[in-house]
Formats: sequence, structure tokens, C-alpha cells
Amino acid sequence: MGTSSDRAPLPIPADTADLRSGPSLHDACGPLRALVGVWRGDGEVDYPSIEGPYRFGQQLTISHDGRPFLRHEARAWLLDAAGEVIRPAAWETGWWRPQPDGTVELLISHCTGILELFYGTAGQQHWELSTDTVVRTASAKDVEAAQRSYALNGEGALDYTESRAMVGLPMTPHVAARLNRIV
Repeated sequence: MGTSSDRAPLPIPADTADLRSGPSLHDACGPLRALVGVWRGDGEVDYPSIEGPYRFGQQLTISHDGRPFLRHEARAWLLDAAGEVIRPAAWETGWWRPQPDGTVELLISHCTGILELFYGTAGQQHWELSTDTVVRTASAKDVEAAQRSYALNGEGALDYTESRAMVGLPMTPHVAARLNRIV
């Protein structure tokens, strides 16, 4: 797996997932402050159209460069019953864009050919989002809509759930994970 050390440094300041270093978080990102970091954990993926459920590991990186948005990158890998990695799975990247009215936009691009635009609410410990638009390539799975929830629990972990309406099925729970802050 490549690392940031595989790339030449940019002539501009790097983004950071550590609020103790780098540029100050933009004031507009205050409602998203608790999301900034590197989170890793595991969860379960299931859907009526797949043979599941499957266990997976995931790392979510939410970083910033001092401007009024956050960068989002999530990578996942399938796990066997013993917790050993089977293979890479989902990979998505995008942007959290807080708005002056307290709402948030989340733009996500998936490696599977799906682009999603979510709108939702930004709290200090809980974020609820639903798609407004889903665009897909001709070869992508037929996804019609999605809902996501991110919430900090009392133990400091980030609980993440996602439901999807896809392949002709109504909105159905799809993913649930618990991620712990590692940065």
C-alpha cells in the first residue's frame, strides 16, 4: 500500500488530520471539528442482494488545510472469521462542506463508479445525511439513494451506519461500523 512518502511534497501546506498541528481549523468547520482525525475499526456489511453478512475493517481519514471544508477518505477491507484480511474492499473520497445555516454537504466519489451528494445536519457529536443526487457510470451498481449517520458514542468511538436503496430494493440497512480514533 502506498503512503504519502511515495509522493513528492507539494509547494503548499499539507492537510492534517491532527488538530494539534498544521493550520488552524476554519471557523466554518466548527460543527465538524470532532470528526477531524484518523479513525479505524471494523463492522459488518450486508444487503439482501449479497451473500452476507461480511466483516470488514475500515480506516476513515477526515483532514483539513485551514479552508472551510474537510477532506474525506475511507478505505475498507474484508475480514475472515479470525479477523485476518481477505482483500481490499470499498474506497471513497470526498469533501465535507459546512454551510452557514448549520447544514452540511458531503460529496462522495466511490471507486465503483458512483458519485453521491448528501445533505444533512451537523451537530457537535452526531451527523445525519441523505442523498439528494446519485450519479453512476454505466458499469456501476444501480444505486438510487443512501442515508448515513456518524455519531460519537460515550466511549469516544465513532459509530457509522449506512442504508441504501439499490438494485431495485427500498432503503435498507447496509453497513454498520465502530471506528476508534488513532490520530
